[in-house]
Amino acid sequence: MKYWRVINIGLQNTLVYRVNFLFRAGFGLVPLMATIYLWRAIYASNPTQDHVAGYTLAAMTSYYLLSTVVDALTAVAEDDWQIAADIKDGNISQFLLKPIDFLAYRLCLFAAGRVVYALVALVPVALFILVQRRYFVGPAGASLLGWFLVSLVLTALLQFFMSFTMALLAFWVMEVSTFIFILYAFEYLAGGHLFPLDILPPTVGRLLALTPFPYQLYFPVSIYLGRVQGAALWQGLAVQLGWVIALYGLARWAWSRGLRHYSAVGG
Repeated sequence: MKYWRVINIGLQNTLVYRVNFLFRAGFGLVPLMATIYLWRAIYASNPTQDHVAGYTLAAMTSYYLLSTVVDALTAVAEDDWQIAADIKDGNISQFLLKPIDFLAYRLCLFAAGRVVYALVALVPVALFILVQRRYFVGPAGASLLGWFLVSLVLTALLQFFMSFTMALLAFWVMEVSTFIFILYAFEYLAGGHLFPLDILPPTVGRLLALTPFPYQLYFPVSIYLGRVQGAALWQGLAVQLGWVIALYGLARWAWSRGLRHYSAVGG
């Protein structure tokens, strides 16, 4: 019950910024549009070849449109900055005296923020997809759509636990912004935001598959497009779940170690 109340408070607080979310989502479509027109130019430059790494123009366009949807539903906004600020300002002391788990508390706020942002951001995104409907493909199958939704939940948890753990560096360092920006850079480059990862050389793709980054965006989009099926689907979901569990454990461990340092400094 107490965490449902946290979600309710998070929804009310986040709704204050709904106009900001709308403008942020709207302006975020500008680079998306540029990317789509760039790929159209690439396909048009070689009309005899209608595939790039197995992607038709419609599939490639759908990849970027779906990336925007996945990002709106799962990406961490400012949670890591807020967690780091709470640690530096000593605001976490109140959670040490109350029967409430800080990680669960922040996870509830993250979920509430994603719900509000998604509802607002998906308005301009849906309109953009409507305009681009000629190039937007549906899910490869009903079952794949279901596993796509499951993967979305795992992606959101993966994003949150990774950012939560990174923010806990505030227990040991004065400024965590450098670490957060480095993490963002890896997520952007190795997560599939710039381009589908399977257009890279196979060796690079296999190396990236050993990291959690492809499972933050590329993997769920690939499920929707039907590029991951059968044994590869089950293996990918197992690896994604494994990363979620591993990062959850790492977050718990870092929180426990950080509290020792926090108590020593504060005591």
